[in-house]
Amino acid sequence: MNRTASVRAPRSPLLWAALAFACGLFAGQFMWRPPLWWFIAAGVSGLSAFYYLRRRVYCALALAWTVIFVMGALTIQLHSAESADVNSASSIPSDGREVLVTAHVLREGIAHADDGATGDTTQRIDVETEQISDEGRTQPVQIGVRLSIYAKDRNNMRAFRYGERLQFPAKLQLPRNYRNPGAFDYAGYLADNGIRALASVKYNEITVLPRFAGHRAEYWRARMYASIVAKVHALWPQPEAGLMDAVVLGEQAFLNRATRTNFQRSGTYHVLVVSGMNVTILAFATFWFLRRIHVGEVSASALTVGLMIAYAALTGLGSPIWRATLMVGVYFVARLFYRGKSALNAIGAAALAIMVFEPKALFGASFQLTFLCVWIVAAIGIPALERTSQPYIRGLRSLDVKRYDTHLAPRVAQFRLDLRMIAERLERFAGRRFAGKQLPLPALGWGFRIGFRAWELVAVSAILQIGLALPMAYYFHRATVLSLPANLLVIPQLEMLMPAAIAALMLGYAWMGLAKIPAMVAGLALDGILGTVHRVGEVRLADVRVPTPTVAMMFAAGITLACAMAGIRSKKWLAIAGVAGVGLAALWISAWPAQPRVQRGQLEVTAIDVGQGDSILVVTPEGKSLLVDAGGLPGWVHSELDMGEDVVSPYLWSRGFSHLDYVALTHAHADHMDGMAAVLENFQPRELWLGVDPRTHELQPLLNEAGELNIPVKLHGEGERFDFGGADFRVLAPSLNIQERDPHLKNSRRNEESLVIRIAYGDTSALLEGDAEKATEQEMIGENPQADVLKVGHHGSNTSTTQDFLDAVRPRYAVISVGQRNVYGHPRREVLERLGEAKAATYRTDLEGAVSFFLDGKNVTTRVAGIAY
Repeated sequence: MNRTASVRAPRSPLLWAALAFACGLFAGQFMWRPPLWWFIAAGVSGLSAFYYLRRRVYCALALAWTVIFVMGALTIQLHSAESADVNSASSIPSDGREVLVTAHVLREGIAHADDGATGDTTQRIDVETEQISDEGRTQPVQIGVRLSIYAKDRNNMRAFRYGERLQFPAKLQLPRNYRNPGAFDYAGYLADNGIRALASVKYNEITVLPRFAGHRAEYWRARMYASIVAKVHALWPQPEAGLMDAVVLGEQAFLNRATRTNFQRSGTYHVLVVSGMNVTILAFATFWFLRRIHVGEVSASALTVGLMIAYAALTGLGSPIWRATLMVGVYFVARLFYRGKSALNAIGAAALAIMVFEPKALFGASFQLTFLCVWIVAAIGIPALERTSQPYIRGLRSLDVKRYDTHLAPRVAQFRLDLRMIAERLERFAGRRFAGKQLPLPALGWGFRIGFRAWELVAVSAILQIGLALPMAYYFHRATVLSLPANLLVIPQLEMLMPAAIAALMLGYAWMGLAKIPAMVAGLALDGILGTVHRVGEVRLADVRVPTPTVAMMFAAGITLACAMAGIRSKKWLAIAGVAGVGLAALWISAWPAQPRVQRGQLEVTAIDVGQGDSILVVTPEGKSLLVDAGGLPGWVHSELDMGEDVVSPYLWSRGFSHLDYVALTHAHADHMDGMAAVLENFQPRELWLGVDPRTHELQPLLNEAGELNIPVKLHGEGERFDFGGADFRVLAPSLNIQERDPHLKNSRRNEESLVIRIAYGDTSALLEGDAEKATEQEMIGENPQADVLKVGHHGSNTSTTQDFLDAVRPRYAVISVGQRNVYGHPRREVLERLGEAKAATYRTDLEGAVSFFLDGKNVTTRVAGIAY
């Protein structure tokens, strides 16, 4: 008997192949083995599969997938080795010396006003270096550099074009990640885009050199892109033009952080990036238009795919848009070969192609979200609709043709009979008020058709929301509970906006007057989208922040999703149970009370890596939490980074914190305070502690935020002592009448304002100094400040940590929260020498990242970033 006869070929074989290859990529990334081992494993598995092909087909199939698995592992290791060779940063002079760089422009930027305190005009471009001159020596170096250019007057800054050769002085810096658990891999993100160093320069220090460097095709693409951006700003006024740039082209130069945040809160951020949804809408609008003007199906499909390829090339957004374009191309090719029901196979083919040519893409949120989104729709959404609304939608065709009833399922045929009966009664009731007896039946048909389509939009959006709960929580720590109604309003408007905006831009090159008509339509749709997003985004409930899901949560979400995909085409109760399971897993991830990962029975003091600033997490023996400061950037730094949202919060979420008991601000300096507003909003503490009278101009925005969130503000001053969570808290500074003793302090905001707290548990203790300086330290010497762990004052500046103070504290451990290669020269050599003479084991966040101290009442143990909790 031929065993192959009874074996059914697996459905969607390319999807299974893609999954096997993806598993191999994960194995190769995290379990390195010599390449020869993988080659041998692939060869043995391949020969074994061939041997079992006519004997044990299932064994042959499993071995074939093993070959694909092994090839995935080999691919990622070879790719990683190649990337390491190409992207070596050993030749980059990054020690803080100023060098003379000769480079050419790879990616153009747009000059726009900076939202920061300086109000400068900013232009960010990517360049590739040709040579670097350092102390009279010139060497050829080819690396990608992201260059920030600043000028006071926008009128005097022109945009630099692709291929222009520039020469400028700069201090090259290697991209640095904040080394905390849960931190975003910023350096890896830049490396994936070919950027190995960062630099900034004033506009008037740049010299344009002769000759062109680059490819002419890319030059003309950049010129077309710049022309389209200019046309957008001619057709729409600001701020509509900036938003239209983002929606149509993916250009986000004119978007501010508040707008991005509202889109993120409402779960509609995909609108602001040229994502798979934008590409899909544009593709189907193009195909529909071509078919309406009687272009053949083959020609319309080919033209649609060609236009999408041109659109992807024009935007220049790299891998994400090419992935979406590939998916569109696979779909239209599959349609031509009558493979409409092989959507999962098409997804597998596209995923496999991308992973072969770009294996690192698998580990990016963009790839995972794109394909999980399409996979959920194809594997759950479409089958669910086929079981619910699709039979009835097909049953609404030719309602007056009774012969068609016999070709339909009994329930659908009965539905058609019911509609005819209702239509007949309406005719009798309305009499001649209808212009023809047949009007009620078609009207009923269109009404139900619209209702079913609305149901499909609601159903697919709901399935997507619960299916994507895990990656949204893992990558973005968001449970966008109002994203379903927001997307129900936004997506139809986006479907109107995209084709209207493209039509306006095309007509704009021929007749601006006529282009104003579709531009007005697109503008109305954009206003509707923006109004929806702002209304939803301003609702506090719209954005529930959640900690990193536990392994159990991730496992449960994966299993329930797989079960739903497997059972959706089976019995009705299995389909309902599968979708319900996915919903319950999403509810668990989004609403289940988090359990922070802490060491019970120990006092924890962790210095979070926030660069040149302070943020200290204190966890008491009873598990109560206190965050002292939240980092920040000085006003002269040109950056949209929010230290509280982008650095401190991800660390706390990675530890499982969803709420904090208390937060404390030592003093109103930007490097301690600017991240606090985001922390208050994300973690809703019971109280905000301050050390002095808070009625200052700099503190007022933070106090307003605390008031809106109903967070009480409490002052603590010298001499206070209280128990908190099983630990003894004693406030050593500042004096509450400090401003009376020095009336100029309120305006100068000197570091003597710093709230200084000594925390003791058993025979062990820690002293948190803030930015206290010599005068405050001298006053504290008489207050018995002895502590095992010292958070060094003022980032290791020589204005603090005097010898007398160290003699009084007698620390065994010290930690300095400081930024790498900071402009202040912190920590100072003299301070490090004094700490060495005091025999204090000294840790620095710029070298070790986050540093944790655990005090059990008798001993102190340490842990640095990279070790799991």
